[in-house]
Amino acid sequence: MKRKRKPNESNILDKQIYDHSFSFSLLWGSAAPFIKFGYEQFAIDQNQTGQILLFAGMRFAIAGLIVILIGSIVSKQLLMPTRKDWIPILILAFFQTSGQYFFYYLGVAHTSGVSAAVITGAGAFISLLVAALIFHYEKMTLSKTIGCLLGFFGIWILNGFQMGLSFTFFGEGLVLVSQFFSAFSAAFIKKFSQDRNAMMLSGYQFFIGGILLCVSGKGIAPTAMLSWNAKGGMILVYLAFVSAIAYSLWSYLLKFNRVSKIGMYQCWIPITGVLWSAVLLKEGSQAFSVSTLIALILVMIGIQCVNKEDYIKT
Repeated sequence: MKRKRKPNESNILDKQIYDHSFSFSLLWGSAAPFIKFGYEQFAIDQNQTGQILLFAGMRFAIAGLIVILIGSIVSKQLLMPTRKDWIPILILAFFQTSGQYFFYYLGVAHTSGVSAAVITGAGAFISLLVAALIFHYEKMTLSKTIGCLLGFFGIWILNGFQMGLSFTFFGEGLVLVSQFFSAFSAAFIKKFSQDRNAMMLSGYQFFIGGILLCVSGKGIAPTAMLSWNAKGGMILVYLAFVSAIAYSLWSYLLKFNRVSKIGMYQCWIPITGVLWSAVLLKEGSQAFSVSTLIALILVMIGIQCVNKEDYIKT
């Protein structure tokens, strides 16, 4: 027999999750438009793969140093990984930073900020599928299945009806591929952070992943350089802080909560991302079109379905 949650049950914990998750989503929603804005400031076009990866790598290497510094100050000692920490760090560096953002940055260069923001919202559903079917952290239910279908249908509407079936592999496709890497990284974060310092993992995997992205960029285009200017530098530092703060919050939440429970709050990411894109990139006509609004609604409803909990009295 089902029972309702008591009025005050877990109120404090839920409020903490909400506050941290909203902060994460507000920051992360700004990433896609600021990346495109950074491309403009550094004079990077969509075909300059080496420069794109160099830009991404520098961002995450700086983010890693920021996290290590803040974590060391908080713990009052230098965060240093032990021998047993290096394999988890390298796995996260591959999935969370170098792998995910190799595809994400290339995809964002070939699509709009609005599309990238909404597709990123699909990360909640992909994370659930990976957690349930591969890592067995979750159990698939009818409600969760419906939620996944609604979310993917929302993305199809955005990239089909709105764009005249102009879904491209090197644009929206690569952003979607990046979400699979993100899903695996979320599962690995939950696994590895149970008996390790979450900030230590985030800091070192960011730094190593960032270096790998820089090396990839230089390998593709040995002469790749960024056209430095003050505004571009400020954007790069801002994006580094977004990564440092947002992912530290994300790692902390995943350590103590189910992937699907935290994933519910990712519904804020496409909303804030669309609004950021409308303001910064002047994509208002796309941001406030009927198909975008329908896509956002479906993504949000889908996430709510995914995270609907049944309380059963045994």
